[in-house]
Amino acid sequence: MYLALVATAFAALALAACGGGSGSSAPGALPQSSAPPSHKQTPSPIQHVIILIQENRSFDNLFATFPGADGATKGLMKLPSGGDTYVTLKKANLKEQCDPGHGYKGFVQSVDGGKMDGFALNGNKCSGNHTEPYQYVKPSQIKPYWTMAQQYVLADHLFQTQGSGSFTAHQDLIAASTILNKAQTNSIVDYPTTSPWGCDAPGGTKTSLLEWTGSALLYRYNKGPFPCFTYETMRDVLDAKSVSWKYYSPPVYQNVGAIWNAFDAIKAVRYGSEWGTNVTDSNTQIFTDITNNQLPAVSWVIPDRIDSDHPQSPGDDGPAWVASVVNAVGESSYWSSSAIVVVWDDWGGFYDSVAPPFSDHWGGLGLRVPMIVISPYAREQVSGTPGYISKTPYEFGSILKYVEETFNLSSLGTTDKRATSIGDSFDYSQPPRAFTPIPSDHDKAYFLHRPPSGLPVDEE
Repeated sequence: MYLALVATAFAALALAACGGGSGSSAPGALPQSSAPPSHKQTPSPIQHVIILIQENRSFDNLFATFPGADGATKGLMKLPSGGDTYVTLKKANLKEQCDPGHGYKGFVQSVDGGKMDGFALNGNKCSGNHTEPYQYVKPSQIKPYWTMAQQYVLADHLFQTQGSGSFTAHQDLIAASTILNKAQTNSIVDYPTTSPWGCDAPGGTKTSLLEWTGSALLYRYNKGPFPCFTYETMRDVLDAKSVSWKYYSPPVYQNVGAIWNAFDAIKAVRYGSEWGTNVTDSNTQIFTDITNNQLPAVSWVIPDRIDSDHPQSPGDDGPAWVASVVNAVGESSYWSSSAIVVVWDDWGGFYDSVAPPFSDHWGGLGLRVPMIVISPYAREQVSGTPGYISKTPYEFGSILKYVEETFNLSSLGTTDKRATSIGDSFDYSQPPRAFTPIPSDHDKAYFLHRPPSGLPVDEE
């Protein structure tokens, strides 16, 4: 029954995608940006790319009312009778106790073949209130995010690589896919049966698969391998060119920190010399590295649970956490050569109004999530006027493609190959702007001196 539901709904999504000019019989390609690729015309001054990964928010959930953005404050909701009704999105707190389902099944149900009306079906973790996914965070509670978006670039058409949860999303942000085989017919989806999500998982841990048969995409629940993978990641292409990198991850207490540590699932890293060096045991080490002039060329920065924006979190310091890292870079000598990308790993089950532009053989594209690009060279509305909304369709591979372009790396050859680089969110010919600190409730000293929570970071 479950397999039939997924296959049928996914076929509907694929059909809807065909109507937009991209079929499902091939992986497909995102439309190219209409903005001039200035990063091709002017040599890039960027020497440091910092990717800050937050948790479980759709674009509409954070930026529904952002001026000029493609947001919505009403959404379609499927009724038990089979019809649809419009629901007004309620204003909610960032510290939200509703944690809607957001696995692959929830993705297919939510998108409903492109109708975007099935989000109420994912309200299973919301005390029986199925309208809870229809909400957006009060802007007053996420001021740092809005300030960054107003001053730099807000992308309102970034889609997850796959319609799935945090485990594969974090893999996609280091590998641009979770494709397992050379024929590219099998990919990991959802999350392992046991935590931690990686090579440190107990024996017998399984993953789930999406299998492309040539005519249908099938969900194989718990039929995948142990979560310790050998596919290529950005680590391989960076190391090949001796480009420095670090993955700043929260400490591992009884392995709970490894759930969000994407490289814990990469065998060559977990059991190699880069574990504990390139992959740190403290996300706040980025502050120390900036102070000591040891910031690598490429960084991934993972939050503590209480700073993650994750629903049902005991804390709501995510905006302050991100602002503290941005301010640390901005107030350092690294500012003039840095690009900071703030991105949310998956939609968290929350309503979003924009259907994915196409479907592929690996469970994508997934739902829309926010992205903010911060740099002295972040594109402006017009010369000297800060703030720009990028309408370019992006996916997570777009971020990795930008890293590949910036450092003249080889392509991973997965979704990064088809993706449109985020390079069109920059204008290297414009005069670099001076940094203005992002106001927030806490600075880096707060995070440096506060003990790590040690809380499990995710369950889906």
